[in-house]
Amino acid sequence: MDLLKSSFSEIKNAIQSKKLSAKEATQFFLQRIEKIDKKLNSYITLSTEALNEAEAIDRKIAKNEEIGPLAGVPFGIKDMLCTKGIKTTAASKMLENFVPPYDSTVVSRLKKAGVVVLGKLNQDEFAMGSSSENSFYGPVKNPWNLECVPGGSSGGSAAAQAARLAAGAIGTDTGGSMRQPANFCGIVGVKPTYGRVSRYGIVAFASSLDQIGPLANYTADV
Repeated sequence: MDLLKSSFSEIKNAIQSKKLSAKEATQFFLQRIEKIDKKLNSYITLSTEALNEAEAIDRKIAKNEEIGPLAGVPFGIKDMLCTKGIKTTAASKMLENFVPPYDSTVVSRLKKAGVVVLGKLNQDEFAMGSSSENSFYGPVKNPWNLECVPGGSSGGSAAAQAARLAAGAIGTDTGGSMRQPANFCGIVGVKPTYGRVSRYGIVAFASSLDQIGPLANYTADV
């Protein structure tokens, strides 16, 4: 199957039917990140456990054990969300060595659904920006034109998704921080109704407005 064009529903179905292994899907995106992201700078940190997580899912499938509805689908997570054992910096020097001891609720639920976490995505520092240029880790580039910004603050999530450096991505939106970069990068982003998605484990910007949501290439996926 063509992983550059497949929806993550198609990827999930291929993994569950054993036409594609979770490890193969994860390797594809990791190799693509290594090849392309030097120009885009969409990731801050890659998970060292991604392949192990994928292999664990493949073992469960081989044994016909119960798996989650998104088993084996590789995701990137905006660096505003706490991830146990993976640095969470909010794109700030102040948090460059912060490794959370717990997962945010969104990440925890994604893992229970079987998602493989590829790594943490770049953004405007503390989500305060709309161009993803204001990051301690450097600006994010728009994959369609490297001279253009990808929008923000979830610019790393949108750029990675548009460049197919993940099958799905998670961002946050306070005043347009998923919807605007989704528009700039030609993908789909949704800010859920406030309160629909738990904010536990997110680095807060404006708690009365912050929401976490999905970015993907297809409306059906979000």
